[in-house]
Amino acid sequence: MPEGHTIHRLAHEHRTRFQDRPVQATSPQGKFSDSTALITGQVMETAEAHGKHLFLGFGDADWVHVHLGLFGKYALGEHPAPPPTDTVRLRLRNETYYSDLRGPTTCALITPEEKQAIHERLGPDPLREGDDPGKAYRRISRSRTTVAALLMDQKVISGVGNVYRAEVLFRHGIDPYTQGKDLTEARWDAIWADLVELMREGVRLNRIDTVRPEHTPEAMGRPPRVDDHGGEVYVYRRANQPCHICGGQIRTADLAARNLFWCPTCQRPGRTARRRG
Repeated sequence: MPEGHTIHRLAHEHRTRFQDRPVQATSPQGKFSDSTALITGQVMETAEAHGKHLFLGFGDADWVHVHLGLFGKYALGEHPAPPPTDTVRLRLRNETYYSDLRGPTTCALITPEEKQAIHERLGPDPLREGDDPGKAYRRISRSRTTVAALLMDQKVISGVGNVYRAEVLFRHGIDPYTQGKDLTEARWDAIWADLVELMREGVRLNRIDTVRPEHTPEAMGRPPRVDDHGGEVYVYRRANQPCHICGGQIRTADLAARNLFWCPTCQRPGRTARRRG
């Protein structure tokens, strides 16, 4: 499933190509045809993201809400557009650009009130200006759930997926099985600030890189990572490989229905526990 930086990049790409222009909308697949009839000819006023949710604003036609889920994909390009296949749920086009949406979990035309309800059930997003990390910490600090599971809970914090979860915990030396209530506010503030920086870079580069300059392949004299996900990482999908820092073996386990990756040496239990009198 795409992580939040991908959705924010999609919002930016739609603004760049379609904002303030009328669009033609079709649904070659047919499942969104009633809604495209309301969208076509409308001006796209904006596009925005919250976590893994994309919203395309069309004035009188309200909002198109998209959640890609596990299988959804976007293709954006310039004309001439290829003939649309019958797998395209939504095609938008203007005189210069097109975008094709395939296989989303959600593609629905919603009202402003329905959109607001979605925002209200989501946690703060490190990529949304003005979102309050304290809102997430108030939930985390009362929870006995592991911090690794809490980071994947979109009601707690939005946009963080399996890669950012594993990597930010490693970067801060936090045992993934630490309970939320044992994470100090200072540690949480550092995690949030790191996510803001890492995810902004993800938007800019369209890939996830999490290793610090001193741990790049060039700096360490090691081969670059070869993986479909791309990007240089510390632990994600590196099970049984040596840690770049300590040389110990990276471990994996199932947590919150996803594969968790961590270094037991660099992320020792108890390093992040609150001080107790």
